[in-house]
Amino acid sequence: MATQDHTNPPITVSRIGIIGAGVSGIAVAKQLSNYNPVVFEATDSIGGVWRHCSYRCTKLQSQTWNYEFSDFPWPEREGSDYPTHAEILEYLHLYAVRFDLFKYVKFNSKVVEIKFIRDKDGFDFGRLPNDHGNPLPGRPVWEVSVQTNELNTFQRYHFEFLVVCTGKYGDIPLMPTFPKNKGPEVFNGKVLHSLDYCKLDKEATSDLVKGKKVVVVGYKKSAIDLALECAQANQGPDGQPCTMIIRSLHWTLPHYQMWGVPFFLFYATRSAQFLHQTPNQSVLKSLLCLLLSPMRRGISKFIESYLLWKQPMEKYGLKPDHPFEEDFASCQIAITPESFFNEADKGKIIFKRASKWWFTNDGVEFDDNTKIDADVVIFATGYDGKKKLKSILPEPFCSLLEYPSGTMPLYRGTVHPLIPNMAFVGYVESVSNLYTSEIRSMWLSGLIDNKFKLPTADKMLSQTIKDMETMKKSTRFYKRNCITTFGINHNDEICEDLGWHTWRKKNLIKEAFTPYTAGDYKKED
Repeated sequence: MATQDHTNPPITVSRIGIIGAGVSGIAVAKQLSNYNPVVFEATDSIGGVWRHCSYRCTKLQSQTWNYEFSDFPWPEREGSDYPTHAEILEYLHLYAVRFDLFKYVKFNSKVVEIKFIRDKDGFDFGRLPNDHGNPLPGRPVWEVSVQTNELNTFQRYHFEFLVVCTGKYGDIPLMPTFPKNKGPEVFNGKVLHSLDYCKLDKEATSDLVKGKKVVVVGYKKSAIDLALECAQANQGPDGQPCTMIIRSLHWTLPHYQMWGVPFFLFYATRSAQFLHQTPNQSVLKSLLCLLLSPMRRGISKFIESYLLWKQPMEKYGLKPDHPFEEDFASCQIAITPESFFNEADKGKIIFKRASKWWFTNDGVEFDDNTKIDADVVIFATGYDGKKKLKSILPEPFCSLLEYPSGTMPLYRGTVHPLIPNMAFVGYVESVSNLYTSEIRSMWLSGLIDNKFKLPTADKMLSQTIKDMETMKKSTRFYKRNCITTFGINHNDEICEDLGWHTWRKKNLIKEAFTPYTAGDYKKED
């Protein structure tokens, strides 16, 4: 029970508020530090998913050179190019210390409600506004109600501009539904989501899975890591196998070298951008993409041939029916841990393909009439980031998050054309989500500093629809803002808005054939 009436708490006025202190939140705080932003973090630490949604074996999916801030290279370190989640947290901590960001963060401060308090004269909720006006209008636009865990009190804040960095992961698990009397309620074992598993310490996770018949639901990165942890905890003759229930197959990578060729040559260079469709492309570019489509499909086959040679995907019935390029275009790629298929070879990981299944008293049953016994079922089925957003955003803005495609229409991946004085950072995915968020933070800083003006709302909406249509055409799995196949083109547009040169390399050879990384987009004063 709160110690004071949260319906009328005191008000603190500031110019810019930031919700969330994950990777995106601290990137935004650094870029907007001259405005002394207030950062609300519901937990007791920075790091977001790296702090609260990682297992002991979780490692970075990208190499360090592709996952770092533009002005803060990784410190010298020994070991793999793929740091553990603990090393990533240390890197983020060093970044926050280096740029004195902790002074902006209010920990254990959960945002429970947002209200639109701008003077509504001239703002028609039913029509597109002519423009978004000044990002900092000099008067409050948003009221944020915050609950502090330590004192269990409520505080109200008024801001001219609000940046939402709650992300797509964590907090709210995405759970499948089941018919009546066929859900977890009939199961005599333990059921939990991977989010709950992450909260357990080493001893508790060992007690949960060691010697137990575990079922892991899912086949993306978190599910693969979780199955590996269960297998490693069940070594020896008395160890039980872990069964993975897989609905949709996707291509997985062992690393980023295909037949000795660096993976970035296929997708992360400016020359590779000519193989893929981009928003607003000219007729000539469209023709070039058509002429080069056999090469694009050939690259996909080239990569697939390596993956099938390197990994026993066909042996275990894990070969997808769709081309690799569609998984890459939809950000569905996962790196398999080195020992993952070794555990499968030892019988410690078992794969079960199933489109429909349900619980029984002592396990699960499938639509092919087969059954397996289970003691523990863990859902690695993702998170409902949109539900998290909708729980705090008021109407009618809450309804604007809905779109037929399932993704939010964000101009430059940051601003919703119909929501004033608000930005969303961390909702666009690419090979490296860190520098994807950082460059949008730079763009947002330029916007708030009035280095450029936003187009009209109808032009922004038209552009975001073009972006979404390009993503939709590239893959059958389009469910998210994934810009992997046209990331350089997207960053070119951001550079143009900021008045920067779009070509960032020192010479034409490097421009054409070396990968673009965060260092190429170091902020220009």
